[in-house]
Amino acid sequence: MAELAVIGLGRFGRAVARSLVRDGQAVLAIDHNPARLALVAEEVDATARADTTDEEALAELRLGRLACVVVTIGSRATEASILTVAILRELGVPRIVARAFDERHARLLLAIGAHEVLNPEDEMGERLALHVARPGILDRFRCAGGWVAQVEAPEAFAGSALGDLDLAATGGVEVLAVRRGDRVTARPGADWRVESGDVLVVFGAEEAVHRIEALR
Repeated sequence: MAELAVIGLGRFGRAVARSLVRDGQAVLAIDHNPARLALVAEEVDATARADTTDEEALAELRLGRLACVVVTIGSRATEASILTVAILRELGVPRIVARAFDERHARLLLAIGAHEVLNPEDEMGERLALHVARPGILDRFRCAGGWVAQVEAPEAFAGSALGDLDLAATGGVEVLAVRRGDRVTARPGADWRVESGDVLVVFGAEEAVHRIEALR
């Protein structure tokens, strides 16, 4: 039995469904367009053709029994995404994650019942800007108290032990892990020697992360 559902099988929705399947999730794919359903039919656990702005059509799918429903309806149908989220909330879906296209759309989705709202366009824009402006920072995300980021180890660090670098005191960041090729070492000790090509997973304030990246 499917555990998750993805509504809206445009390019982004198909990518979400396929990623969930690769992660071992049981997925029900839903769209009103049979051609789109056919593109993922052999990959997901089940498909359903439905107009998700029709309350009766959604009720028949018994989505309230699922752990989560992801609404990825495209930008040309923002009204449909809002109506779909509202109906899902009425049906008692325990977790609704919806795609938004701007701040106003996001506020509306949250107001009518979405538990989480994501704007992939904004996120990709931020990632592209980060890559252009600070190529040494491979990825980052905000969490309580600061940022967690993957940073290419500056060449000046090569051969030095983490204890000697003392990045907490000198750089204001804590090294959470080190990735060397395909191997990841969590909480490396003070005697861990940095090699050229290592990627440091660090935690600290945004300015501190930028200072480490600037040493490249």
